[in-house]
Amino acid sequence: MAFIIKPLVTEKQTNITEKNASRYGFIVRPEANKLQIKKEVEGLYNVTVVDVNTLRYAGKRSSRFTKAGLVKGQKNAFKKAIVTVKDGDTIDFYSNI
Repeated sequence: MAFIIKPLVTEKQTNITEKNASRYGFIVRPEANKLQIKKEVEGLYNVTVVDVNTLRYAGKRSSRFTKAGLVKGQKNAFKKAIVTVKDGDTIDFYSNI
């Protein structure tokens, strides 16, 4: 089962990676645990994972006014994983494009 949904390539995560070159971010499934994330990253990118930190984000309600009236909705809940790899190992997100 694939636990990694997509790599996290945002301005904030890029700053973290530039400051500490061995840290990378991923959006993962909410039911994934640290051991499953570690195993999948090692398998996909052929690196040695030293540490995995996870953060859970709750879904937020949102509403906006349109011509049709008030539109209400909800953003999805998700989980973020910050993976630290061994010094010297790198992950290239753009190699599969």
